[in-house]
Amino acid sequence: MAKNVLITGAGRRFGYELANHLIDEGYQVFAHYNSSKNGVEALEQRGAIPLQADFNEPSAVQSLIEQIKKKTDTLDMLVNNASCFFDNETVDSDTDALAAVYNVHAVAPYLLITGLQSLLEHSDNPLVVNITDIYTDSPSPSYIAYCGAKAALANMTQGFAKTLAPKIRVNAIQPGPILFLPDHDDAHRQKVMSETPLNVEGGLQPMIETVKFLRDNPFLTGESIKVDGGRSLNI
Repeated sequence: MAKNVLITGAGRRFGYELANHLIDEGYQVFAHYNSSKNGVEALEQRGAIPLQADFNEPSAVQSLIEQIKKKTDTLDMLVNNASCFFDNETVDSDTDALAAVYNVHAVAPYLLITGLQSLLEHSDNPLVVNITDIYTDSPSPSYIAYCGAKAALANMTQGFAKTLAPKIRVNAIQPGPILFLPDHDDAHRQKVMSETPLNVEGGLQPMIETVKFLRDNPFLTGESIKVDGGRSLNI
């Protein structure tokens, strides 16, 4: 029987690559997206079930939960990966952006974990993976709201690990410089690499391998694993 996974923010970068990898392993992927369906359309052609929801609207999260419950009674893995990234200047001038940072990174994962708990409990090895950030431990002064929201998700990881045990395991991954954005110039890339002890752009495969490690080790819960080439040592 195919295992079921919900990946939020599945249309690009890590979410997209993880979805493809799990499809290769035989998973039925529920691929969440917000505004851009480009990557999700490719996943849909491979058998993924696309689900649109604006995580800035809690009611949309609840609707997504109900859609999933109509399609399956078991969920083996939930990967809270959806993200939005605003600096101080943006959230200071736009309260909607400030609200979005906390809705996407904290409110939506909370609603998904609690709303899908009954489906996760039907799995033999249920796992929640929250994608946080290395800056949850040492926040960037330029992205205070973002870091605060990710820190909330990191704290919820431990809280849910306590309350959902022993049935459901909850862990987190803290990515570092895994994949630069197209708008990152050479100066930015060189600066980041100079601060990263392993001095390499990690790519997405180490993140995928960490998800598999968390899935396949049944004695891990409440953990937060840094996948950052050591950069957190220098921030």
